[in-house]
Amino acid sequence: MRTRMIAHVKSLQECITSNLEELEPTAKFQSSYYLRDGKKGFGDSRVLQDGETFEKAGCNISVIKSTLSAAAVRQMRAERFDWWDGVSELPYFVAGCSLVVHPRNPHAPTIHFNYRYFEIQDPKDPEGPPKAWWFGGGTDLTPSYLYEEDASHFHSMFKGACDKHDSDYYPKFKSWCDTYFYIPHRGESRGIGGIFFDDIADRSQEDLFKFIRECSNTFLPAYYPIVEKRRDQKFTEHEKRWQQLRRGRYVEFNLVHDRGTKFGLAMKEPRTESILMSLPLTARWEYEPDIGTLAGSEEKKLMDILKTPVEWAK
Repeated sequence: MRTRMIAHVKSLQECITSNLEELEPTAKFQSSYYLRDGKKGFGDSRVLQDGETFEKAGCNISVIKSTLSAAAVRQMRAERFDWWDGVSELPYFVAGCSLVVHPRNPHAPTIHFNYRYFEIQDPKDPEGPPKAWWFGGGTDLTPSYLYEEDASHFHSMFKGACDKHDSDYYPKFKSWCDTYFYIPHRGESRGIGGIFFDDIADRSQEDLFKFIRECSNTFLPAYYPIVEKRRDQKFTEHEKRWQQLRRGRYVEFNLVHDRGTKFGLAMKEPRTESILMSLPLTARWEYEPDIGTLAGSEEKKLMDILKTPVEWAK
């Protein structure tokens, strides 16, 4: 499974970056490939900045074989580690691909995904069979301006991907997504959700790998038509200001609440630039802005949705 997951994330990254570059007249993804010391794996961070369509877009792959510090283990779900002594470092393997896209046009939504395969070894038998394994991931959409047809298209694509494997997956993982990407100190969601599953290991590795592959390959047909349609839409300074304020919320969630960010920074050798790739190139904070509060405005329409999740899939 390790070999197959590595091959998939490498292929996925190449496919996505080459397709997104088609929406840019001149800007290209810059690759930052690196090897980890002592045969501990490799990574490739590909980032595009200051494009005409995308202010910032990043697609990273990471393959790591190392040990987890106690601090990093504590960022993970506790029920996986009822056998752990709470002190020992744990040998682990992970292969994953993560992506965040921040378009320039405020009518084009930000999108995020992460798909990964994880193994944990017994420290007493680091080369033996995994003590635990799981897959995790999801894809979510964060618009500044809500277009219901875009929301319906996005969610319907992922419902279709989920339904091919289990009709219970989409409602379960949509609810999980709505819960996870909630910003408690703001009383609102980061975006309009999608699917999210922290870890699943409830069936065979083969079945779950096929599911992960299906979901990750759904990114382009779910997102590309939306950004292609919205990238040249006219916008005002008022709309750009609102986009910047919403990006501020994006930053708040990622730095304060996101377990993936906390886990990455708690690693013994964190690659900080890659971990913080998800942050937008620009964002804005204002003290008690009135924008987003006016009844009947497009900004207030979005805020109402962010406080009460909607069933978008058809």
